[in-house]
Amino acid sequence: MRKYHTLPVALLAALALTACQDGTGTKDEGAAHPDPASATVTATHPAEDGVGGKGTSGATGTQGTTGATGTQGTTGATGTQPTKGGKSAKGDKAAKGTTATRVSCNGSNTTVTAQPVRRPLNHMLLTVKNTGSKMCDLTYYPVLRFDEMQWVPRPIKDSKPQAVTTLAPGESGYAGVSLSAADGSGEWGATSHKLTVGFQGRTPNSDGGPSALPTLPAKGVYYDSTLTVTYWLRDRDDALTY
Repeated sequence: MRKYHTLPVALLAALALTACQDGTGTKDEGAAHPDPASATVTATHPAEDGVGGKGTSGATGTQGTTGATGTQGTTGATGTQPTKGGKSAKGDKAAKGTTATRVSCNGSNTTVTAQPVRRPLNHMLLTVKNTGSKMCDLTYYPVLRFDEMQWVPRPIKDSKPQAVTTLAPGESGYAGVSLSAADGSGEWGATSHKLTVGFQGRTPNSDGGPSALPTLPAKGVYYDSTLTVTYWLRDRDDALTY
C-alpha cells in the first residue's frame, strides 16, 4: 500500500505567504478593480478561520480588495468593508434613485393650457408645465376629447421626436393641434367649450395617470373631422410647424 506524505500545515502557510510577498503577485492583483460581489464572498472566509486560519484563504480574499495589505491572512476580512460601503455601492444606489425619480407627466403634476394661435390658421397650442418636484416624461402624444366626442384625433406621425420629451421641474413641453381644414373640406364641424387632455403611459395607449381639463376661450373652439395632434415636443415652434 502506497503511503502519501502530507506537508505540515505551518509549512503550507509559509509557502503561501512567500508567494504573496514575491513582488509580482499581490500588488499586481490589488491594482485591478475586480467585481465587488466576488470580493465579499472570498474575503469573508479568513475571518471565519481566525488569525491562525489558512494563509491561502487570506491571500484569496485580498484579490477582491487591496493587494497591498493582502500579505496577512486576516486582512481579507477587513478588506470587505469598502465593498459594503464603497463608491460602487453608492453609485448603484444613485443610478436606481435617478430612475425612481422619473415619473409620467399627467394632470396631477403639471398645469396644462390650450391656446388658439393666429398662425398657422386653425391651430391651437397645448402647453404642459411640470409643477412637481421630480422629472417627468411626456410619452407619445396627447389624447384629446372635445366635449363628449366619441373618437380620438389622429397623431401626426412626422412629428414624432427621436427621444421621449422629458421635463425637469419648471420646464414645459408642447403639442400642436390642427383643429380644422383651412379649405373647409372637413366634416362633422362643431364648436366645443370643454377639452379633456389625456396622457399615455410607458406603452402606447396605456393609462398615464389623471387627465387635465384646460380652459378654452369663452367663445369655444371649432373643430372638424380633420382634427389631428402632434407628439409631445420640447420646442414650441416645432409643435406649430405641422
